[in-house]
Amino acid sequence: EVQLVESGGGLVQAGGSLRLSCAASGFTFDDYAIGWFRQAPGKEREGVSCINSRSDNTLIADSVKGRFTISIDNAKNTVYLQMDSLKPEDTAVYYCAANNYYCSGSRSDYGMDYWGKGTLVTVSS
Repeated sequence: EVQLVESGGGLVQAGGSLRLSCAASGFTFDDYAIGWFRQAPGKEREGVSCINSRSDNTLIADSVKGRFTISIDNAKNTVYLQMDSLKPEDTAVYYCAANNYYCSGSRSDYGMDYWGKGTLVTVSS
């Protein structure tokens, strides 16, 4: 059973940084992709970034480009989302999700099949 556990959320002031982690377990396949999503109160879920296990397929939303960086540690089956220059509008529950192929840019959910429970990020002004 695939399990995804997010960590690293919290309260930060505008302009600050946080690093989110998504630890994956239960993978029985060599190739996989993990994406980050967020959902603010009253808003639809938004894809933030995605990376595959070979690091040759990545996606980043325009709203976070230049501020957020995604990376992967295959030995730990963990994907990180480094968030810098945070803004109040980045406040949301951040979820990670996974599939066993690649990040699909043509889909709003990046084609993900497995989802974590989320971690809250709050950016104060």
